[in-house]
Amino acid sequence: MSDQHEEWLCAGPRWSASGPALVWRHPRHGERLSPLPPDRPLAFTTGAARRCVGVRRAGRHTPCPTAGTVPPSAVSAQCPECARLDRSHSVAADTIADDPRPYDLYLAWFAPGLIKVGITAAEREGARLLEQAALSSALLARGPLMAARRAEAVLGAALAVPDRFPYAAKRAARHPVPPPQARTADLARLHGRASALLPESLTRRPFSPEHHDSTYHLDRIGPGQAVVELAPDRTVAGRVTAVAGPDVYLEATDGRPLLLDARKLAGWPLIAADPAAPTTATARPGTAGPQDALF
Repeated sequence: MSDQHEEWLCAGPRWSASGPALVWRHPRHGERLSPLPPDRPLAFTTGAARRCVGVRRAGRHTPCPTAGTVPPSAVSAQCPECARLDRSHSVAADTIADDPRPYDLYLAWFAPGLIKVGITAAEREGARLLEQAALSSALLARGPLMAARRAEAVLGAALAVPDRFPYAAKRAARHPVPPPQARTADLARLHGRASALLPESLTRRPFSPEHHDSTYHLDRIGPGQAVVELAPDRTVAGRVTAVAGPDVYLEATDGRPLLLDARKLAGWPLIAADPAAPTTATARPGTAGPQDALF
């Protein structure tokens, strides 16, 4: 195997207007994407160790200076030092105040009783909602970052809307998926209450719900997926059936339905495997692990 600093490492999933993809990074060759459309074969063997993916900021990637190792079960693929650096200049960590881009304030529906308020850069055109695996969503307003951030905090408190949910509840809501009419009604009620509390510094958006069933291909998700647990030198092989947020649903070569959390692919060097190879990675019943508890 080549030197660890010269390998292509998977950097996890990314959503865009084109759909979901796996991101790959190399210290000299930059970044490339592997789209994940339905029915695409996906077959790989993990390398000897999972390593920190470094920091990506303003479209530029800085590799981890120590190529530190990351536990296979961790959702985050950053070492503690890179994670601290990342959060030191992050919208999510509220450590950016001078971003001039407009931001959208939104409602995201994940499961019955689980709706959150959030913000995302308007230029991302809703990709953040798809990354989070929101089943439905509705925009509330658009405006400057700090005004959107303050409104997010006010609405979260006034409407008693949490910003994190048990991840198992999000997965469970995808099959059987609640009807769009029920999701629309939930969003409409909250949209009306939230709009009355918005500041004048934000431009209000009329209620116009979006349902992401077809984007995720939810009709292809059935019951009984086993969740893949990655470890060194393990093979996963099958074909993609659906992708919802970071979760890639697969039909294994032996017919088993598998669920692969692509966040946990980040940091692994992945070697192409025979598409007909058996899956040797452990697969457990579809419940959340300790580090999946909130998202």
